[in-house]
Amino acid sequence: MLSNLAGVLFDGIAYGSLLFLISVGLSVTMGLMNFINLAHGAFAMVGGYVCVVVMNRFGMPFLLSLPLAFVASAVVGLVLERVLYRRLYKSSHLDQVLFSIGLTFMAVAAATYVWGPTQQPVNLPLWLRGQVSLLGLDVGSYRLFLIGVVIVITFALAYLIERTRFGAQIRASVDNSIASAGLGINVSRVFSLTFALGSGLAGLGGGLGIDVLGLDPTFPIKYMVYFLLVVAVGGAGSIKGPLVAALILGIFDVAGKYYVPSVGAFVIYALMVVLLIFFPAGLMGKKS
Repeated sequence: MLSNLAGVLFDGIAYGSLLFLISVGLSVTMGLMNFINLAHGAFAMVGGYVCVVVMNRFGMPFLLSLPLAFVASAVVGLVLERVLYRRLYKSSHLDQVLFSIGLTFMAVAAATYVWGPTQQPVNLPLWLRGQVSLLGLDVGSYRLFLIGVVIVITFALAYLIERTRFGAQIRASVDNSIASAGLGINVSRVFSLTFALGSGLAGLGGGLGIDVLGLDPTFPIKYMVYFLLVVAVGGAGSIKGPLVAALILGIFDVAGKYYVPSVGAFVIYALMVVLLIFFPAGLMGKKS
């Protein structure tokens, strides 16, 4: 019984870590740039398909495919931000939602046309398959790897946002873009790079999540609600909030599906309602 509980807890942490990695980019764009981007899952899908293509067609190792997934998604995000997204920064949230949903359906149609509707396979290296013993508990090697990657990225991202000149420019540009431009900050470039960073993190999460979440053209629609839940419960614009929210939601989602499979899919939504009642601005969000 105790080992089953520990296993569920570990799987929930690994699942929550993956949700955080994909969702933190959405937290950045929603909280720091005040843009509701419901097409965020499409950038994660781009990263996933990049990994699949370079591994299956060109024989590239899994670990080398992950940086390519990040770069490819970041480039796509940068181009779309320059061409489309920046035109809606000052539009209403309804316009932003309609635009990004339309972009999502276009991405789904394009992926279906190129790769078909089926799930895409991924061949993990041998050292990421199977299980390892950790404190007397047999845990999945790949899930342990996921947790390690997310720990590193979390610290790196927090340092970037809170401790670097670029992070200060992001915060200043969001707080007062006119004053920031007057001080010599290239606000347009800062927003473009910030959007690219969020898109790249989504792509990296999409590549890492193929083995756990699966990958098919409906990916952006299937997991859109999960990414929004993480940001809504954690609080947009922060790093710690979405991390805590993703871990809580991941643990309860896995536990619900394991212990009460008949209603397990609804546990995460019930938890969201309870948390938002007590924390309407998110666990670590700022009240407007």
